[in-house]
Amino acid sequence: MNGIAELLGSLGNALLHLLIQPYYYIALVFIALYYRRQVALERKLIHVKLHSWGQETWRTVWSGLVMGLLVSMAAVLLGISLSGTAVACIWVVSLLLLLIRVRYLCFAYSIGLLGIIQFVLSFFPHALQSGEIGTIAAALREMDIPALLVLAALLHMAEALLARWQGARLATPLFLKGKRGKVVGGYQLQAFWPLPLFLLVPAGAGAGDLPWQTLLGGGLGIVSLPVIIGFSEMTQSMLPGRKAARTSGRLLLYSIVLLGLGLLAFWWSPLTVVAALAAMTLHEGLSWYSALEERSVSPVFVHPLAGRKVLAVLPGSPAQDMGILPGEILLKVNGVLLTNASQLHEALRMNPAFCKLELLNAEGESKYLQRAIYDGDHHQLGIILVPEQDGYLTAETKPSSIFSIVMMKTGTRNRSLPVSELKRPTKSVKTKADSAEV
Repeated sequence: MNGIAELLGSLGNALLHLLIQPYYYIALVFIALYYRRQVALERKLIHVKLHSWGQETWRTVWSGLVMGLLVSMAAVLLGISLSGTAVACIWVVSLLLLLIRVRYLCFAYSIGLLGIIQFVLSFFPHALQSGEIGTIAAALREMDIPALLVLAALLHMAEALLARWQGARLATPLFLKGKRGKVVGGYQLQAFWPLPLFLLVPAGAGAGDLPWQTLLGGGLGIVSLPVIIGFSEMTQSMLPGRKAARTSGRLLLYSIVLLGLGLLAFWWSPLTVVAALAAMTLHEGLSWYSALEERSVSPVFVHPLAGRKVLAVLPGSPAQDMGILPGEILLKVNGVLLTNASQLHEALRMNPAFCKLELLNAEGESKYLQRAIYDGDHHQLGIILVPEQDGYLTAETKPSSIFSIVMMKTGTRNRSLPVSELKRPTKSVKTKADSAEV
């Protein structure tokens, strides 16, 4: 009982330390800025916002808190340990990687890189022994890299669950430049969650014995470690729900492999550097394979000859109320066969109090809907159509950088138009832009 009471007291101190250290607040500010940029991108492309940056920030905070507590419980039971100096080392490496690319803000990259640095330091046991650098080098040498790789595996399991649970609802519709220079529709699935973790201090740091036998040998005290987990995907070939499910499955498989490598490295230390390298290369391989998969298939969010394809539906709109789904083809509105985006608004104005729609669902079956139209309803029922191929505004396909997030740079650009298009009157070009941005 004394051990449990001491552990609870240490947990209270770690919680207080979490509230006064800057790392968790840096994570919150970064996530809030990211979702503000997401809303700015939506307003730029489709003139309305599909998400609220405040609500999305709150959702990621409380879901990250729940997952953080679950991962912490598993880590404490396993005996994963970390010193206070090591916490600072992990965050410094994470912030440096963040400056290179946002998706490098990942525990697998941080721990993998620290494992390689520890391996290099092992060849120079008497170097860097004094001063602040000596303190940092000592913390790096004492880091239990195999145990932390196991922790990285647990975090990616949590990431897989969150991607499956929330990934599709966080998707942002995009207008992208296709392979042949035409504009196509797509989605960006990118999300981050701040996780407050509570880990055991190393067993040799003056900590007492735990009331249970641990697998990875931590002590009795607890130290706090706030981390950020997240994933980033872009698709032109499938709906957000399917893409999120596929990404979730791959992340889960990656976490199982990393868990096995971490445990093998714990039992046979020469495998530590192999496991550290695998943590980074396998994670990078997931991103590379996903991008290759997208390049190898034709985009599906393009308009057919007859009808206009739905890219997204505004939440709380008449379209959502009628059950219109992304990926469906809107064939007729009030009896008018659609052949361009501007016809949707014109057909709705034929009967401003009521509308009749004919659609084709994902299985190719006809779907007939009707609804009264009220004052204040969205002028196109809240339907966001796939962009017209000759539209001029597109979003960048390259991953977001920390500078674009902080400076609110949406990454949209005007597509280079053919000479024949540039010779047309300005009014004609604007009409095309309006028809592409529903």
